[in-house]
Amino acid sequence: MAAAAALVVDAEYLKEIEKARRDLRALISNKKCAPIMLRLAWHDAGTYDAKTKTGGPNGSIRNKEEYMHAANTGLKIAIDLCEEVKAKHPRVTYADLYQLAGVVAVEVTGGPTINFKPGRKDSKVSPNEGRLPDAKQGPAHLRDVFYRMGLSDKDIVALSGAHTLGKAHPERSGFDEKPWTKDPYRFDNSYFLELLKGDSEGLLKLPTDKALLDDPNFRTYVELYAKDEDVFFKDYAESHKKLSELGFTPPRSKTTLFAQTAVGVAVAATVVILSYLYEINRKC
Repeated sequence: MAAAAALVVDAEYLKEIEKARRDLRALISNKKCAPIMLRLAWHDAGTYDAKTKTGGPNGSIRNKEEYMHAANTGLKIAIDLCEEVKAKHPRVTYADLYQLAGVVAVEVTGGPTINFKPGRKDSKVSPNEGRLPDAKQGPAHLRDVFYRMGLSDKDIVALSGAHTLGKAHPERSGFDEKPWTKDPYRFDNSYFLELLKGDSEGLLKLPTDKALLDDPNFRTYVELYAKDEDVFFKDYAESHKKLSELGFTPPRSKTTLFAQTAVGVAVAATVVILSYLYEINRKC
């Protein structure tokens, strides 16, 4: 299936994105819904298949067929919350809105700033169920899922660090209602610190969490991120951006094209002037 054509991102669209960002910041702060907004962004993007170029961050998770997938249980809450912002900014695509919500969710809880590029086009085509990670599985499953997206071992561990936010809900996941960290509304590196401590009363450790310790290559990153939060933030921001842009090439905005054209003209003019001066100097 051919990839959807990108939107034309003009100055007005960029203004709407910034207005939507402000509204999302207020909404997520007031509702304390950062964890589920981040999950929404991930699950819309995480269906991407690099070989078939299907799935990915295209807003298709709003389709009932998709949000009813077992892995997406509960995400209708986040979809409905996003409708409040969508109603105010109808030009912003669902695909951009959901990914922007994930970016804002990280930022308002103290996480790194993630470079967000708009221009994703919406799709009504949902992938088949079964493309998202199964929390009951181990290292091989994680690699199968993330490699299919085109992501790396470092991406797997860095993205797992976002479990510093939120908690499990029995009605959605089947796991006990526990958070991964002591402060489930603060984005930091405590997920890795708690992981290395082993089982802690009142905190959650899923099989996919423990898999990060069982695999030597994964564990190297766990130990690095537990030791250095700055490195974790840098790697997380890069991995999150990659996830949010799977199958998507950010379009050049008209503003950018104008700026590039202006620079090109200025450079060309400078070359002409320098050449002219050089010729004068030669004659002198």
